[in-house]
Amino acid sequence: MTKLSVNINKIATLRNSRGGNVPNVVQFAKDVQRFGAEGVTIHPRPDERHIRYQDARDLKPVVYTEYNIEGNPVDSFMKLVLEVKPTQVTLVPDAEDAITSNAGWDTIKHKDFLADVIKEFQQNGIRTSIFVDPVLKQIEGAKETGTDRIELYTESFAHQYSLGNKNAVKPFTESAELAHELGLGINAGHDLSLENIKFFKDHIPNLLEVSIGHALIAESLYLGIENVVQMYLQRLK
Repeated sequence: MTKLSVNINKIATLRNSRGGNVPNVVQFAKDVQRFGAEGVTIHPRPDERHIRYQDARDLKPVVYTEYNIEGNPVDSFMKLVLEVKPTQVTLVPDAEDAITSNAGWDTIKHKDFLADVIKEFQQNGIRTSIFVDPVLKQIEGAKETGTDRIELYTESFAHQYSLGNKNAVKPFTESAELAHELGLGINAGHDLSLENIKFFKDHIPNLLEVSIGHALIAESLYLGIENVVQMYLQRLK
């Protein structure tokens, strides 16, 4: 079964919009795990507009499933991850002012930089993953960096699937097949939802983990968080 990691950034966004501590990010992480989620993901950005660096520290004692911290490996991010020591760090090439992630790494151009970053995290017992587009050369480049896993950037699939183009999954299938042949673990995330997750899962061999935040939280406004987590788990079987 593919693991479901719930990205809780949107809970922090809601909290920050009002000040105070409602909703409580730490309590929400406890709850989604109690409801069946097999991981918690956060993506702190330098301006801390949603998840704050202190949230990452506060979550460490309560995340007993997979703890995944995503972000661009700038100095402050690297120091945070090395302090917290999550289960996994996912490297994402975000610009500081990016609203959300919008591209995977050029693993060929940035090979040496990524290799150095990955080595440091691995030496500290942290599993590494690289956010990549479904391009075979980039999958091969990811292998050369020494990463443990890749995370397929799924926005293009989700958009095309919503338009009825189911063939949009093909490059993701091919990328997953190549990654598995190269010995890389396979994660995926971005715009996956209750609408498309089963089709995606059924066409991606050896998919270890999906990280889902925005859609899952939005769906929960109508259906309830416990129910939505269970619905994702059913689709991921």
